[in-house]
Amino acid sequence: MRMKIYSDWRGLPAAARGASVALGNFDGVHTGHAAVLRAAHAARPDAPRAVLTFEPHPREFFRPQDPPFRLTLAAERAAALETLGVEILYQFPFDNEFAHLTAEDFVQEVLFKGIGAVHLSCGGDFAFGHRRGGDVAFLSARVETLGIGLSIVPPVTDAEGPVSSTRIRRLLQDGYPERAAQLLGRPCVIRGEVVHGDARGRGIGFPTANIQLSRHLEPQRGVYAVTARLADRLVKGVANIGLRPTVGGTQALLEAHFFDFEGDLYGRELSVQLRHFLREEQKFPSFDALKAQIARDAAQARRLLDALPGGAA
Repeated sequence: MRMKIYSDWRGLPAAARGASVALGNFDGVHTGHAAVLRAAHAARPDAPRAVLTFEPHPREFFRPQDPPFRLTLAAERAAALETLGVEILYQFPFDNEFAHLTAEDFVQEVLFKGIGAVHLSCGGDFAFGHRRGGDVAFLSARVETLGIGLSIVPPVTDAEGPVSSTRIRRLLQDGYPERAAQLLGRPCVIRGEVVHGDARGRGIGFPTANIQLSRHLEPQRGVYAVTARLADRLVKGVANIGLRPTVGGTQALLEAHFFDFEGDLYGRELSVQLRHFLREEQKFPSFDALKAQIARDAAQARRLLDALPGGAA
Protein backbone atom coordinates (compact mmCIF):
# COMPACT_ATOMS: atom_id res chain seq x y z
CA MET A 1 0.00 0.00 0.00
CA ARG A 2 1.42 3.38 -1.01
CA MET A 3 1.71 6.12 1.57
CA LYS A 4 -1.11 8.69 1.54
CA ILE A 5 -0.20 12.39 1.80
CA TYR A 6 -2.60 14.98 3.26
CA SER A 7 -2.05 18.74 3.26
CA ASP A 8 -4.95 19.83 5.50
CA TRP A 9 -6.09 18.61 8.91
CA ARG A 10 -9.65 19.73 8.25
CA GLY A 11 -12.14 17.39 6.63
CA LEU A 12 -9.94 14.31 6.62
CA PRO A 13 -11.56 11.01 5.61
CA ALA A 14 -12.07 8.42 8.34
CA ALA A 15 -9.18 6.31 6.99
CA ALA A 16 -6.78 9.21 7.59
CA ARG A 17 -7.67 9.56 11.25
CA GLY A 18 -6.81 7.51 14.32
CA ALA A 19 -3.12 7.04 13.59
CA SER A 20 -0.08 6.82 15.83
CA VAL A 21 1.80 9.94 14.79
CA ALA A 22 5.47 10.94 14.90
CA LEU A 23 5.94 14.71 15.11
CA GLY A 24 8.79 16.82 13.76
CA ASN A 25 10.45 18.47 10.78
CA PHE A 26 12.19 15.24 9.71
CA ASP A 27 14.81 17.02 7.60
CA GLY A 28 17.08 14.25 6.41
CA VAL A 29 14.96 11.44 7.90
CA HIS A 30 18.02 10.27 9.83
CA THR A 31 18.45 7.46 12.35
CA GLY A 32 17.17 9.66 15.17
CA HIS A 33 13.97 10.29 13.22
CA ALA A 34 13.66 6.55 12.60
CA ALA A 35 13.72 6.01 16.37
CA VAL A 36 10.79 8.43 16.79
CA LEU A 37 8.88 6.49 14.13
CA ARG A 38 9.60 3.17 15.83
CA ALA A 39 8.37 4.53 19.16
CA ALA A 40 5.06 5.61 17.63
CA HIS A 41 4.51 2.18 16.11
CA ALA A 42 5.65 0.26 19.21
CA ALA A 43 3.18 2.13 21.40
CA ARG A 44 0.20 1.47 19.13
CA PRO A 45 1.02 -1.28 16.62
CA ASP A 46 -2.71 -1.58 15.89
CA ALA A 47 -2.90 1.99 14.53
CA PRO A 48 -1.75 3.30 11.15
CA ARG A 49 1.80 4.65 11.15
CA ALA A 50 1.86 8.38 10.45
CA VAL A 51 4.13 11.42 10.44
CA LEU A 52 3.09 15.04 10.92
CA THR A 53 5.50 17.52 9.41
CA PHE A 54 5.56 20.88 7.65
CA GLU A 55 6.32 22.35 4.24
CA PRO A 56 8.20 24.59 3.97
CA HIS A 57 10.47 23.96 6.93
CA PRO A 58 9.59 26.57 9.60
CA ARG A 59 13.10 27.99 9.41
CA GLU A 60 12.57 28.69 5.69
CA PHE A 61 9.36 30.54 6.55
CA PHE A 62 10.79 32.66 9.35
CA ARG A 63 14.24 33.26 7.85
CA PRO A 64 13.87 33.21 4.06
CA GLN A 65 17.13 35.15 3.70
CA ASP A 66 19.16 32.25 5.13
CA PRO A 67 21.26 30.17 2.71
CA PRO A 68 19.57 26.92 1.66
CA PHE A 69 20.00 24.28 4.35
CA ARG A 70 17.60 21.43 3.58
CA LEU A 71 18.94 17.87 3.56
CA THR A 72 15.73 16.57 1.98
CA LEU A 73 13.11 18.49 0.07
CA ALA A 74 9.49 17.37 0.23
CA ALA A 75 9.60 14.62 -2.41
CA GLU A 76 12.78 12.99 -1.09
CA ARG A 77 11.60 13.26 2.51
CA ALA A 78 8.32 11.56 1.59
CA ALA A 79 10.16 8.77 -0.24
CA ALA A 80 12.44 8.18 2.76
CA LEU A 81 9.49 8.09 5.17
CA GLU A 82 7.61 5.65 2.97
CA THR A 83 10.66 3.37 2.92
CA LEU A 84 10.51 3.35 6.73
CA GLY A 85 6.93 2.08 6.67
CA VAL A 86 4.98 5.31 7.11
CA GLU A 87 1.43 4.88 5.83
CA ILE A 88 0.09 8.42 6.29
CA LEU A 89 2.03 11.67 5.87
CA TYR A 90 0.39 14.83 7.20
CA GLN A 91 2.44 17.49 5.39
CA PHE A 92 0.81 20.74 6.45
CA PRO A 93 1.67 24.08 4.84
CA PHE A 94 3.68 26.23 7.21
CA ASP A 95 2.27 29.64 6.36
CA ASN A 96 1.27 32.76 8.25
CA GLU A 97 -1.96 31.17 9.50
CA PHE A 98 -0.20 28.09 10.80
CA ALA A 99 2.62 30.13 12.34
CA HIS A 100 0.04 31.99 14.45
CA LEU A 101 -1.68 28.88 15.81
CA THR A 102 -1.28 28.83 19.57
CA ALA A 103 0.16 25.75 21.21
CA GLU A 104 -3.29 25.04 22.65
CA ASP A 105 -4.93 25.28 19.21
CA PHE A 106 -2.30 23.01 17.68
CA VAL A 107 -3.10 20.32 20.21
CA GLN A 108 -6.87 20.81 20.26
CA GLU A 109 -7.65 21.65 16.64
CA VAL A 110 -4.92 19.82 14.73
CA LEU A 111 -3.90 16.80 16.79
CA PHE A 112 -7.21 16.03 18.51
CA LYS A 113 -10.08 17.28 16.35
CA GLY A 114 -8.24 17.32 13.03
CA ILE A 115 -6.20 14.15 12.66
CA GLY A 116 -7.67 12.31 15.65
CA ALA A 117 -4.30 10.98 16.78
CA VAL A 118 -4.43 8.05 19.19
CA HIS A 119 -0.73 8.30 20.10
CA LEU A 120 2.09 10.76 19.54
CA SER A 121 5.86 10.47 19.59
CA CYS A 122 8.50 13.19 19.40
CA GLY A 123 11.99 14.12 20.50
CA GLY A 124 12.55 15.87 23.81
CA ASP A 125 13.25 19.19 22.07
CA PHE A 126 10.03 19.30 20.06
CA ALA A 127 8.45 22.78 20.23
CA PHE A 128 5.30 24.05 18.54
CA GLY A 129 2.70 26.78 18.43
CA HIS A 130 3.00 30.56 18.05
CA ARG A 131 6.47 31.70 19.14
CA ARG A 132 7.20 28.06 20.07
CA GLY A 133 4.86 28.42 23.02
CA GLY A 134 4.45 24.66 23.49
CA ASP A 135 7.07 22.14 24.58
CA VAL A 136 6.96 18.47 25.54
CA ALA A 137 5.86 19.27 29.11
CA PHE A 138 2.90 21.26 27.76
CA LEU A 139 2.15 18.56 25.21
CA SER A 140 2.26 15.81 27.82
CA ALA A 141 -0.16 17.61 30.12
CA ARG A 142 -2.63 18.48 27.37
CA VAL A 143 -2.78 15.16 25.53
CA GLU A 144 -3.29 13.26 28.76
CA THR A 145 -6.56 15.11 29.32
CA LEU A 146 -7.60 14.26 25.76
CA GLY A 147 -6.83 10.55 26.04
CA ILE A 148 -3.93 10.61 23.59
CA GLY A 149 -0.80 8.64 24.40
CA LEU A 150 2.67 10.22 24.18
CA SER A 151 6.21 8.85 23.83
CA ILE A 152 9.14 11.20 24.39
CA VAL A 153 12.08 9.66 22.56
CA PRO A 154 15.65 10.28 23.76
CA PRO A 155 18.28 11.21 21.15
CA VAL A 156 20.07 8.50 19.24
CA THR A 157 23.75 8.95 20.06
CA ASP A 158 27.13 7.62 19.04
CA ALA A 159 30.66 8.28 20.23
CA GLU A 160 30.50 11.87 18.94
CA GLY A 161 27.15 12.78 20.45
CA PRO A 162 23.49 12.97 19.41
CA VAL A 163 22.50 12.35 15.80
CA SER A 164 20.96 15.54 14.41
CA SER A 165 20.23 17.25 11.11
CA THR A 166 22.64 20.03 12.10
CA ARG A 167 25.46 17.55 12.60
CA ILE A 168 24.78 15.89 9.25
CA ARG A 169 24.77 19.27 7.48
CA ARG A 170 28.17 20.04 8.98
CA LEU A 171 29.60 16.72 7.80
CA LEU A 172 28.38 17.33 4.25
CA GLN A 173 29.75 20.86 4.20
CA ASP A 174 33.10 19.51 5.37
CA GLY A 175 33.19 16.85 2.64
CA TYR A 176 32.33 13.68 4.56
CA PRO A 177 29.34 12.09 2.76
CA GLU A 178 30.25 8.61 4.05
CA ARG A 179 30.03 9.74 7.68
CA ALA A 180 26.80 11.62 6.94
CA ALA A 181 25.38 8.43 5.40
CA GLN A 182 26.05 6.53 8.63
CA LEU A 183 23.89 9.01 10.55
CA LEU A 184 21.22 9.11 7.85
CA GLY A 185 21.05 5.34 7.55
CA ARG A 186 21.41 5.67 3.76
CA PRO A 187 23.45 7.74 1.29
CA CYS A 188 22.88 11.48 1.11
CA VAL A 189 20.76 12.37 -1.92
CA ILE A 190 20.39 15.47 -4.04
CA ARG A 191 17.12 15.25 -5.93
CA GLY A 192 15.87 17.52 -8.66
CA GLU A 193 14.89 17.93 -12.28
CA VAL A 194 17.57 17.45 -14.91
CA VAL A 195 17.96 20.78 -16.70
CA HIS A 196 19.76 21.84 -19.84
CA GLY A 197 23.33 22.99 -19.36
CA ASP A 198 25.84 24.50 -21.74
CA ALA A 199 26.69 21.09 -23.31
CA ARG A 200 30.41 21.58 -22.64
CA GLY A 201 30.61 18.19 -20.94
CA ARG A 202 29.32 16.43 -24.04
CA GLY A 203 31.84 18.33 -26.11
CA ILE A 204 34.77 16.91 -24.14
CA GLY A 205 33.41 13.38 -23.98
CA PHE A 206 31.69 13.51 -20.58
CA PRO A 207 27.99 14.33 -21.03
CA THR A 208 26.37 15.36 -17.76
CA ALA A 209 22.97 15.45 -16.13
CA ASN A 210 22.64 18.87 -14.52
CA ILE A 211 20.56 19.50 -11.38
CA GLN A 212 20.12 22.87 -9.71
CA LEU A 213 20.65 22.71 -5.95
CA SER A 214 17.61 24.92 -5.36
CA ARG A 215 16.77 24.78 -1.63
CA HIS A 216 19.16 21.91 -0.96
CA LEU A 217 22.08 22.43 1.37
CA GLU A 218 25.19 22.95 -0.75
CA PRO A 219 27.72 20.28 0.28
CA GLN A 220 31.46 20.83 0.07
CA ARG A 221 32.20 22.03 -3.44
CA GLY A 222 34.11 19.51 -5.46
CA VAL A 223 34.02 16.13 -7.15
CA TYR A 224 32.14 13.08 -5.86
CA ALA A 225 31.68 9.43 -6.72
CA VAL A 226 27.93 9.04 -7.13
CA THR A 227 25.20 6.55 -7.93
CA ALA A 228 21.67 6.93 -9.26
CA ARG A 229 18.84 4.67 -10.35
CA LEU A 230 18.20 5.03 -14.08
CA ALA A 231 15.95 2.87 -16.21
CA ASP A 232 15.41 0.50 -13.27
CA ARG A 233 19.10 -0.12 -12.69
CA LEU A 234 21.70 1.44 -10.44
CA VAL A 235 24.35 3.32 -12.37
CA LYS A 236 27.65 4.68 -11.15
CA GLY A 237 29.20 7.98 -11.99
CA VAL A 238 31.22 11.01 -11.08
CA ALA A 239 29.78 14.44 -10.29
CA ASN A 240 30.93 17.98 -9.66
CA ILE A 241 29.11 20.24 -7.22
CA GLY A 242 29.96 23.90 -7.42
CA LEU A 243 30.36 26.92 -9.66
CA ARG A 244 32.52 25.33 -12.42
CA PRO A 245 35.22 28.04 -12.31
CA THR A 246 36.97 26.77 -15.47
CA VAL A 247 33.92 27.76 -17.55
CA GLY A 248 33.05 30.86 -15.50
CA GLY A 249 29.95 29.46 -13.81
CA THR A 250 28.09 31.70 -11.37
CA GLN A 251 25.41 29.36 -9.97
CA ALA A 252 26.07 26.26 -7.89
CA LEU A 253 25.06 23.16 -9.81
CA LEU A 254 25.38 19.39 -9.60
CA GLU A 255 26.76 17.95 -12.85
CA ALA A 256 26.78 14.15 -12.94
CA HIS A 257 28.36 11.94 -15.59
CA PHE A 258 27.12 8.34 -15.47
CA PHE A 259 29.30 5.49 -16.65
CA ASP A 260 28.04 3.16 -19.38
CA PHE A 261 24.76 5.00 -19.78
CA GLU A 262 23.23 6.66 -22.82
CA GLY A 263 19.85 8.32 -22.77
CA ASP A 264 17.96 11.58 -22.61
CA LEU A 265 17.36 12.61 -18.99
CA TYR A 266 16.15 16.18 -19.58
CA GLY A 267 13.05 17.02 -17.57
CA ARG A 268 13.30 13.87 -15.49
CA GLU A 269 13.43 14.03 -11.69
CA LEU A 270 16.59 12.32 -10.55
CA SER A 271 18.00 11.33 -7.15
CA VAL A 272 21.79 11.38 -7.09
CA GLN A 273 23.48 9.65 -4.15
CA LEU A 274 26.75 11.15 -2.90
CA ARG A 275 29.01 8.19 -2.08
CA HIS A 276 32.58 9.55 -1.76
CA PHE A 277 34.22 12.98 -1.87
CA LEU A 278 37.19 12.88 -4.25
CA ARG A 279 38.66 16.39 -4.35
CA GLU A 280 37.85 20.07 -4.00
CA GLU A 281 36.64 22.09 -6.96
CA GLN A 282 39.40 23.88 -8.84
CA LYS A 283 39.98 26.03 -11.89
CA PHE A 284 41.98 24.50 -14.73
CA PRO A 285 44.11 26.42 -17.24
CA SER A 286 42.48 24.76 -20.26
CA PHE A 287 39.72 22.40 -21.34
CA ASP A 288 42.34 19.78 -22.13
CA ALA A 289 43.56 19.94 -18.54
CA LEU A 290 39.98 19.73 -17.29
CA LYS A 291 39.25 16.74 -19.55
CA ALA A 292 42.35 14.90 -18.31
CA GLN A 293 41.39 15.49 -14.68
CA ILE A 294 37.82 14.33 -15.25
CA ALA A 295 39.19 11.10 -16.72
CA ARG A 296 41.29 10.58 -13.58
CA ASP A 297 38.31 11.43 -11.36
CA ALA A 298 36.13 8.95 -13.26
CA ALA A 299 38.68 6.18 -12.87
CA GLN A 300 38.98 6.84 -9.14
CA ALA A 301 35.19 6.94 -8.75
CA ARG A 302 34.84 3.59 -10.54
CA ARG A 303 37.37 1.98 -8.21
CA LEU A 304 35.69 3.30 -5.08
CA LEU A 305 32.17 2.41 -6.21
CA ASP A 306 33.17 -1.08 -7.34
CA ALA A 307 34.60 -1.66 -3.87
CA LEU A 308 31.34 -0.82 -2.08
CA PRO A 309 29.38 -3.77 -0.65
CA GLY A 310 27.25 -5.19 -3.42
CA GLY A 311 28.92 -2.93 -5.94
CA ALA A 312 27.04 0.14 -4.56
CA ALA A 313 23.67 -1.59 -4.87
